[in-house]
Amino acid sequence: MNGQLLQLLILAGVAVFLVLRLRSVIGTRQGYEAKPDEMRGGPKTTQRDTRSFEAIEGWPDQDIGAHTDPESNTGKALTAMKRIEPEFNVSDFIGGAKGAYEMILMAYENGDLDTLEQFLAPDVYAGFRAALEARDEKGLSVQATFVGVSGTTLKAAKFDTIDNVADITLRFVGEMTSVVKDADGTIVEGSSGEVKRQSDMWTFSRVMGADNPNWLLVATGQ
Repeated sequence: MNGQLLQLLILAGVAVFLVLRLRSVIGTRQGYEAKPDEMRGGPKTTQRDTRSFEAIEGWPDQDIGAHTDPESNTGKALTAMKRIEPEFNVSDFIGGAKGAYEMILMAYENGDLDTLEQFLAPDVYAGFRAALEARDEKGLSVQATFVGVSGTTLKAAKFDTIDNVADITLRFVGEMTSVVKDADGTIVEGSSGEVKRQSDMWTFSRVMGADNPNWLLVATGQ
């Protein structure tokens, strides 16, 4: 064996060693990896690779742990939801619920019953509709601008193992401007230059594992 061939074999051996060493440090990637913009959700469940959300047996679920104690009643309810629907993600749900909060608030302010009917349970929709009809009877109109959500907190979660109904309660702190005018156009409440902060406790519900991915607003409070 000449010296040049021996040198090539030594270099090849070093290269193989470096590759194996690098793989042991950074690991390898398998399957689909979601991009950041694909991790955004609405108050609806999207279909993704369920392996991204599978918790290792005996280890706490970091997605749940980011919002509540996994060993609390709320944490256990969220864990039960994931057993039925492994792709369900709490952080995505909360992000989507914030969008639904804005949409529902503005639909109410603008008297948009068609939009409200899509997001509200029948009894909640009936209450919103009655309030809007009473406002119309008084000849009142509203001009509102949504500023943003300054806070969102997971307050509770419940899961019925018999019918797979999930209920998640969130507290929103929203900011908006609102001006109420009478039939003559006179301002009777609010100011376009005053940002009003309000706190709302809303509960969303859905049957986990069902074909319909939409969550409905089933209860409101403060």
